[in-house]
Amino acid sequence: MRSSETGTGTGVETEIGTEAGNRSPCRLRDRGAVTAEAAVVIPVLVAFTMALLWALVAASSQIRCVDAARAGARAVARSEPEAAVLAAARDAAPRGARITVGRAGELWRVTVEVPTPGPAALALTLRADAAALAEDSVGLTEGGAGP
Repeated sequence: MRSSETGTGTGVETEIGTEAGNRSPCRLRDRGAVTAEAAVVIPVLVAFTMALLWALVAASSQIRCVDAARAGARAVARSEPEAAVLAAARDAAPRGARITVGRAGELWRVTVEVPTPGPAALALTLRADAAALAEDSVGLTEGGAGP
């Protein structure tokens, strides 16, 4: 409350702690707190942002691996030559991917593997498999004869 409102008649308005040389000890202890907090928070925010970016790149690479495996499986199911199958898979795969094609019974399997980009501490191998029924096995009976 202001002193002029109390009816004392002095007409002098003062606020506590604003006079020269009258700084509270709490304010002196808090000096530099914002700088110290920023020095801790900014590196944490940068690390968090980098981790998010790495996760987005890894997720994108995984999706591309799945797409590449599917493209290769479609090509091999159409009885295309192995070079064409590898080319189809390599076009959709991330850079540096290892692609393998193999047959197990009536199924062709295409596997795409790629290491994640980034520091070695975060190194993962992303992998995707796709399988397709071999075209030459469609319509065969159990005895191996056609319809």
